[in-house]
Amino acid sequence: MRPLCLAASLVFLVGCDMLDMYDQPRYEPLQASELFADGMSARPQVEGTVARGYLRDNEPLFTGKDEGKLISKIPDEVYRAIYDNDPGRFHQRYSETEATDLRLALLERGQERFNIYCSACHGRIGDGTGMVVQRGFRKPPSYHIDRLRNAPAGHFFDVITHGLGAMPSFANRVDVVDRWAIVAYIRALQLSQNARSDDIPADKRDTLSNSQPVIDGPTPGTLEKRP
Repeated sequence: MRPLCLAASLVFLVGCDMLDMYDQPRYEPLQASELFADGMSARPQVEGTVARGYLRDNEPLFTGKDEGKLISKIPDEVYRAIYDNDPGRFHQRYSETEATDLRLALLERGQERFNIYCSACHGRIGDGTGMVVQRGFRKPPSYHIDRLRNAPAGHFFDVITHGLGAMPSFANRVDVVDRWAIVAYIRALQLSQNARSDDIPADKRDTLSNSQPVIDGPTPGTLEKRP
């Protein structure tokens, strides 16, 4: 009986040859094929195919344009996405959340993303004097020139998506909602450098006028340049 069991085990092991499974008939990536007229084993997607989660049917949200024209307003869907990303922050349903709370959340997200991805070139205040520019990289235009202060919001979204001049596309690093968050923060930076006293709420003006600037670290321009 024992020899019979050993013989049966050997037959079973031969049938499960791992090499046969590893060397199964298949095409390797980018391998040529004589089966198809174009000589490629990898087949193109069927026309009209859309990957799950990549339907781009909202032109203003995904392109910053409406019927080909740059939009001036951040789409409402962005605020809904900000809420959905962290609903616990607001402690209430979206329909009951104050618009100011949503805008603040969007600005804070935009500030974080801007400081990570944009400030190296554009500087923390958007004047185009980021650290890589100080090290010799081509200087981008300041956000505070009239041309960019008057540019529609869709312009900045389009540039982040596709790049412009020496700036590459950031579409593969910054998702759609975060691009709009950066746009919102750029608008805040532009206002911060061109604000008037009338823009400040009346109950905050006295606090602002009586406050003293806080200097954290060395005064700009006093750092020694590295050789």
